[in-house]
Amino acid sequence: MASMSRSQNLEAILWVTAGTAVFSLIFASGKFAGDAASTLQILFLRYIGGSATLLAAMAATGGGLSQFRSARPASHFLRALVGAYGGVALIHASANMPIVDATAIGLLYVIFMVGLGVWFLGERITAQHWAGIVLCTAGAAVVMGSRGAFRTFDVAYLWPAAIAFAGAILLALEGILIKTLSRSDQPLTVLLHVNFFGILLLAVPAVLSWRSTDFADNLPLLLLGPVGITAQYFIIRGYRMADVSVLGPVDYTWLIFAGLIGFAFFQEVPTMGSVIGSAVIAAGGVVLALLKSAKAA
Repeated sequence: MASMSRSQNLEAILWVTAGTAVFSLIFASGKFAGDAASTLQILFLRYIGGSATLLAAMAATGGGLSQFRSARPASHFLRALVGAYGGVALIHASANMPIVDATAIGLLYVIFMVGLGVWFLGERITAQHWAGIVLCTAGAAVVMGSRGAFRTFDVAYLWPAAIAFAGAILLALEGILIKTLSRSDQPLTVLLHVNFFGILLLAVPAVLSWRSTDFADNLPLLLLGPVGITAQYFIIRGYRMADVSVLGPVDYTWLIFAGLIGFAFFQEVPTMGSVIGSAVIAAGGVVLALLKSAKAA
Protein backbone atom coordinates (compact mmCIF):
# COMPACT_ATOMS: atom_id res chain seq x y z
CA MET A 1 0.00 0.00 0.00
CA ALA A 2 2.83 2.41 0.88
CA SER A 3 4.59 1.74 -2.42
CA MET A 4 1.33 2.33 -4.30
CA SER A 5 0.79 5.67 -2.51
CA ARG A 6 4.36 6.73 -3.25
CA SER A 7 3.96 5.76 -6.91
CA GLN A 8 0.82 7.92 -7.04
CA ASN A 9 2.74 10.95 -5.78
CA LEU A 10 5.53 10.14 -8.24
CA GLU A 11 3.09 9.90 -11.15
CA ALA A 12 1.44 13.19 -10.13
CA ILE A 13 4.84 14.91 -9.89
CA LEU A 14 5.81 13.59 -13.33
CA TRP A 15 2.56 14.93 -14.83
CA VAL A 16 3.10 18.37 -13.30
CA THR A 17 6.80 18.42 -14.24
CA ALA A 18 5.88 17.60 -17.84
CA GLY A 19 3.26 20.36 -17.81
CA THR A 20 5.77 22.83 -16.39
CA ALA A 21 8.29 21.89 -19.09
CA VAL A 22 5.74 22.53 -21.83
CA PHE A 23 4.57 25.76 -20.18
CA SER A 24 8.18 26.98 -20.14
CA LEU A 25 7.93 27.34 -23.91
CA ILE A 26 4.94 29.64 -23.43
CA PHE A 27 6.74 31.65 -20.75
CA ALA A 28 9.58 32.13 -23.24
CA SER A 29 7.21 33.10 -26.07
CA GLY A 30 7.60 36.81 -25.33
CA LYS A 31 11.33 36.51 -25.93
CA PHE A 32 10.78 34.48 -29.10
CA ALA A 33 8.24 37.05 -30.36
CA GLY A 34 10.50 40.03 -29.67
CA ASP A 35 8.75 43.33 -30.43
CA ALA A 36 6.21 41.77 -32.81
CA ALA A 37 3.57 41.25 -30.10
CA SER A 38 2.68 42.49 -26.63
CA THR A 39 2.46 40.08 -23.72
CA LEU A 40 -1.33 40.48 -23.45
CA GLN A 41 -1.62 39.86 -27.19
CA ILE A 42 0.36 36.62 -26.81
CA LEU A 43 -1.85 35.42 -23.94
CA PHE A 44 -5.07 36.33 -25.76
CA LEU A 45 -4.07 34.56 -28.98
CA ARG A 46 -3.00 31.54 -26.94
CA TYR A 47 -6.50 31.32 -25.48
CA ILE A 48 -8.01 31.69 -28.97
CA GLY A 49 -5.80 28.90 -30.29
CA GLY A 50 -6.55 26.75 -27.25
CA SER A 51 -10.31 27.15 -27.64
CA ALA A 52 -10.09 26.32 -31.34
CA THR A 53 -8.09 23.19 -30.50
CA LEU A 54 -10.67 22.02 -27.95
CA LEU A 55 -13.61 22.70 -30.27
CA ALA A 56 -11.89 20.82 -33.10
CA ALA A 57 -11.28 17.86 -30.80
CA MET A 58 -14.93 17.87 -29.74
CA ALA A 59 -16.09 18.00 -33.36
CA ALA A 60 -13.79 15.11 -34.29
CA THR A 61 -15.17 12.93 -31.49
CA GLY A 62 -18.78 13.93 -32.08
CA GLY A 63 -19.18 15.37 -28.58
CA GLY A 64 -21.35 18.38 -27.74
CA LEU A 65 -20.78 21.28 -25.38
CA SER A 66 -23.52 20.06 -23.04
CA GLN A 67 -21.40 17.18 -21.78
CA PHE A 68 -18.79 19.66 -20.56
CA ARG A 69 -21.21 21.79 -18.56
CA SER A 70 -19.99 22.44 -15.02
CA ALA A 71 -21.98 22.90 -11.83
CA ARG A 72 -19.37 25.45 -10.72
CA PRO A 73 -19.06 28.09 -13.49
CA ALA A 74 -18.36 30.85 -10.95
CA SER A 75 -15.34 28.94 -9.64
CA HIS A 76 -14.05 28.49 -13.19
CA PHE A 77 -14.45 32.22 -13.82
CA LEU A 78 -12.64 33.04 -10.58
CA ARG A 79 -9.82 30.67 -11.51
CA ALA A 80 -9.44 32.36 -14.91
CA LEU A 81 -9.61 35.81 -13.28
CA VAL A 82 -6.92 35.25 -10.64
CA GLY A 83 -4.72 33.34 -13.10
CA ALA A 84 -4.90 35.94 -15.86
CA TYR A 85 -4.41 38.99 -13.67
CA GLY A 86 -1.86 37.28 -11.45
CA GLY A 87 0.18 36.86 -14.61
CA VAL A 88 -0.49 40.45 -15.67
CA ALA A 89 0.68 41.68 -12.24
CA LEU A 90 3.99 39.85 -12.59
CA ILE A 91 4.42 41.11 -16.15
CA HIS A 92 3.82 44.69 -14.97
CA ALA A 93 6.28 44.27 -12.11
CA SER A 94 8.91 42.81 -14.42
CA ALA A 95 8.60 45.85 -16.68
CA ASN A 96 9.09 48.31 -13.82
CA MET A 97 11.80 46.69 -11.69
CA PRO A 98 14.70 44.27 -12.32
CA ILE A 99 13.11 41.20 -13.89
CA VAL A 100 15.15 38.81 -11.75
CA ASP A 101 13.81 40.49 -8.58
CA ALA A 102 10.22 40.40 -9.87
CA THR A 103 10.61 36.71 -10.71
CA ALA A 104 11.98 35.93 -7.26
CA ILE A 105 9.00 37.65 -5.60
CA GLY A 106 6.59 35.94 -7.98
CA LEU A 107 7.94 32.53 -7.00
CA LEU A 108 6.64 33.13 -3.48
CA TYR A 109 3.32 31.86 -4.84
CA VAL A 110 4.59 28.32 -4.21
CA ILE A 111 4.95 29.01 -0.47
CA PHE A 112 1.56 30.74 -0.40
CA MET A 113 -0.04 27.79 -2.20
CA VAL A 114 1.35 25.32 0.33
CA GLY A 115 -0.07 27.45 3.16
CA LEU A 116 -3.46 27.76 1.47
CA GLY A 117 -3.52 24.01 0.91
CA VAL A 118 -3.14 23.47 4.66
CA TRP A 119 -5.62 26.22 5.53
CA PHE A 120 -8.42 25.65 3.01
CA LEU A 121 -8.00 22.02 2.01
CA GLY A 122 -6.89 20.58 5.34
CA GLU A 123 -3.69 19.09 3.92
CA ARG A 124 -1.18 17.73 6.45
CA ILE A 125 2.57 18.36 6.19
CA THR A 126 5.02 15.86 7.68
CA ALA A 127 8.70 16.34 8.49
CA GLN A 128 9.68 14.63 5.22
CA HIS A 129 7.23 16.89 3.44
CA TRP A 130 8.84 19.98 4.94
CA ALA A 131 12.27 18.67 3.91
CA GLY A 132 11.15 18.48 0.27
CA ILE A 133 9.58 21.94 0.38
CA VAL A 134 12.67 23.49 1.99
CA LEU A 135 15.01 21.83 -0.53
CA CYS A 136 12.97 23.04 -3.52
CA THR A 137 12.71 26.56 -2.10
CA ALA A 138 16.41 26.68 -1.21
CA GLY A 139 17.32 25.51 -4.70
CA ALA A 140 15.15 28.23 -6.24
CA ALA A 141 16.80 30.81 -3.96
CA VAL A 142 20.27 29.66 -5.08
CA VAL A 143 19.26 29.94 -8.75
CA MET A 144 17.78 33.42 -8.30
CA GLY A 145 20.73 34.56 -6.19
CA SER A 146 23.17 33.42 -8.86
CA ARG A 147 21.25 35.53 -11.37
CA GLY A 148 21.68 38.65 -9.26
CA ALA A 149 18.36 38.88 -7.43
CA PHE A 150 18.12 41.68 -4.84
CA ARG A 151 21.68 42.90 -5.35
CA THR A 152 20.51 46.54 -5.32
CA PHE A 153 17.71 48.51 -3.66
CA ASP A 154 15.72 51.41 -5.08
CA VAL A 155 12.70 52.94 -3.34
CA ALA A 156 11.08 53.28 -6.78
CA TYR A 157 10.85 49.49 -6.91
CA LEU A 158 8.64 49.22 -3.80
CA TRP A 159 5.35 49.66 -5.67
CA PRO A 160 6.21 47.19 -8.48
CA ALA A 161 7.42 44.77 -5.79
CA ALA A 162 4.06 45.08 -4.01
CA ILE A 163 2.29 44.33 -7.29
CA ALA A 164 4.51 41.27 -7.82
CA PHE A 165 3.66 40.14 -4.28
CA ALA A 166 -0.06 40.52 -5.03
CA GLY A 167 0.44 38.57 -8.26
CA ALA A 168 2.04 35.73 -6.30
CA ILE A 169 -1.01 35.57 -4.01
CA LEU A 170 -3.34 35.46 -7.03
CA LEU A 171 -1.36 32.61 -8.62
CA ALA A 172 -1.46 30.70 -5.33
CA LEU A 173 -5.25 31.07 -5.29
CA GLU A 174 -5.34 29.78 -8.86
CA GLY A 175 -3.45 26.66 -7.76
CA ILE A 176 -6.00 25.97 -5.02
CA LEU A 177 -8.87 26.45 -7.48
CA ILE A 178 -7.24 24.10 -9.99
CA LYS A 179 -7.07 21.46 -7.27
CA THR A 180 -10.70 21.86 -6.20
CA LEU A 181 -12.02 22.01 -9.77
CA SER A 182 -9.98 18.98 -10.82
CA ARG A 183 -11.84 17.02 -8.13
CA SER A 184 -15.30 17.94 -9.41
CA ASP A 185 -14.83 18.28 -13.19
CA GLN A 186 -13.08 16.37 -15.94
CA PRO A 187 -9.88 17.89 -17.39
CA LEU A 188 -11.56 18.91 -20.68
CA THR A 189 -14.31 20.70 -18.77
CA VAL A 190 -11.72 22.68 -16.81
CA LEU A 191 -9.81 23.49 -20.01
CA LEU A 192 -12.87 24.70 -21.91
CA HIS A 193 -13.93 27.03 -19.13
CA VAL A 194 -10.53 28.60 -18.50
CA ASN A 195 -9.94 29.23 -22.21
CA PHE A 196 -13.41 30.72 -22.72
CA PHE A 197 -13.18 32.99 -19.69
CA GLY A 198 -9.58 33.86 -20.56
CA ILE A 199 -10.74 35.20 -23.94
CA LEU A 200 -13.41 37.35 -22.26
CA LEU A 201 -11.03 38.72 -19.64
CA LEU A 202 -8.14 39.56 -21.97
CA ALA A 203 -9.95 40.69 -25.14
CA VAL A 204 -10.04 44.42 -24.36
CA PRO A 205 -6.55 44.69 -22.75
CA ALA A 206 -5.07 42.69 -25.64
CA VAL A 207 -6.67 44.88 -28.32
CA LEU A 208 -5.50 48.04 -26.56
CA SER A 209 -1.90 46.77 -26.50
CA TRP A 210 -1.95 45.13 -29.98
CA ARG A 211 1.26 45.63 -31.94
CA SER A 212 0.94 43.71 -35.19
CA THR A 213 -1.95 42.73 -37.46
CA ASP A 214 0.31 40.71 -39.76
CA PHE A 215 -1.00 37.15 -40.01
CA ALA A 216 2.53 35.76 -40.26
CA ASP A 217 3.37 37.36 -36.89
CA ASN A 218 0.21 36.17 -35.16
CA LEU A 219 -0.01 32.60 -36.51
CA PRO A 220 2.80 31.23 -34.28
CA LEU A 221 1.04 32.79 -31.28
CA LEU A 222 -2.21 31.03 -32.19
CA LEU A 223 -0.24 27.78 -32.35
CA LEU A 224 0.67 28.30 -28.70
CA GLY A 225 -2.95 27.29 -28.04
CA PRO A 226 -2.42 23.54 -28.55
CA VAL A 227 0.84 23.81 -26.58
CA GLY A 228 -0.99 25.47 -23.68
CA ILE A 229 -3.81 22.91 -23.79
CA THR A 230 -1.26 20.10 -23.55
CA ALA A 231 0.51 21.72 -20.60
CA GLN A 232 -2.74 22.47 -18.75
CA TYR A 233 -3.99 18.92 -19.30
CA PHE A 234 -0.80 17.48 -17.81
CA ILE A 235 -1.04 19.75 -14.77
CA ILE A 236 -4.73 19.04 -14.16
CA ARG A 237 -4.04 15.31 -14.35
CA GLY A 238 -1.36 15.70 -11.71
CA TYR A 239 -3.52 17.83 -9.43
CA ARG A 240 -6.24 15.18 -9.48
CA MET A 241 -3.79 12.70 -7.93
CA ALA A 242 -1.88 14.52 -5.17
CA ASP A 243 -2.03 17.42 -2.70
CA VAL A 244 -1.10 20.95 -3.76
CA SER A 245 1.44 21.01 -0.92
CA VAL A 246 3.24 18.15 -2.71
CA LEU A 247 2.88 19.54 -6.23
CA GLY A 248 3.34 23.27 -5.58
CA PRO A 249 7.12 23.08 -5.02
CA VAL A 250 7.45 21.15 -8.30
CA ASP A 251 6.71 24.45 -10.07
CA TYR A 252 10.25 25.53 -9.18
CA THR A 253 11.41 23.19 -11.97
CA TRP A 254 10.36 26.04 -14.26
CA LEU A 255 13.72 27.63 -13.41
CA ILE A 256 15.49 24.51 -14.69
CA PHE A 257 13.54 24.42 -17.96
CA ALA A 258 13.91 28.18 -18.45
CA GLY A 259 17.67 27.76 -18.11
CA LEU A 260 17.67 24.96 -20.68
CA ILE A 261 15.64 27.05 -23.14
CA GLY A 262 17.96 30.01 -22.63
CA PHE A 263 21.00 27.81 -23.29
CA ALA A 264 19.49 26.05 -26.33
CA PHE A 265 17.96 29.06 -28.11
CA PHE A 266 19.55 32.24 -26.75
CA GLN A 267 23.14 31.20 -25.97
CA GLU A 268 22.61 31.94 -22.27
CA VAL A 269 25.24 29.92 -20.41
CA PRO A 270 23.97 28.86 -16.95
CA THR A 271 26.05 29.88 -13.94
CA MET A 272 27.43 27.35 -11.48
CA GLY A 273 24.86 28.64 -8.99
CA SER A 274 22.08 27.81 -11.45
CA VAL A 275 23.40 24.27 -11.88
CA ILE A 276 23.73 23.71 -8.12
CA GLY A 277 20.31 25.24 -7.43
CA SER A 278 18.70 23.09 -10.12
CA ALA A 279 20.23 19.98 -8.55
CA VAL A 280 18.84 20.97 -5.14
CA ILE A 281 15.37 21.53 -6.66
CA ALA A 282 15.56 18.08 -8.25
CA ALA A 283 16.57 16.57 -4.89
CA GLY A 284 13.57 18.21 -3.25
CA GLY A 285 11.34 16.77 -5.96
CA VAL A 286 12.67 13.28 -5.24
CA VAL A 287 11.92 13.71 -1.51
CA LEU A 288 8.35 14.78 -2.32
CA ALA A 289 7.90 11.89 -4.76
CA LEU A 290 8.79 9.43 -1.98
CA LEU A 291 6.05 10.75 0.31
CA LYS A 292 3.09 8.56 1.12
CA SER A 293 -0.12 10.02 -0.29
CA ALA A 294 -2.63 11.55 2.09
CA LYS A 295 -5.17 8.84 1.19
CA ALA A 296 -2.80 6.10 2.29
CA ALA A 297 -1.89 7.96 5.46
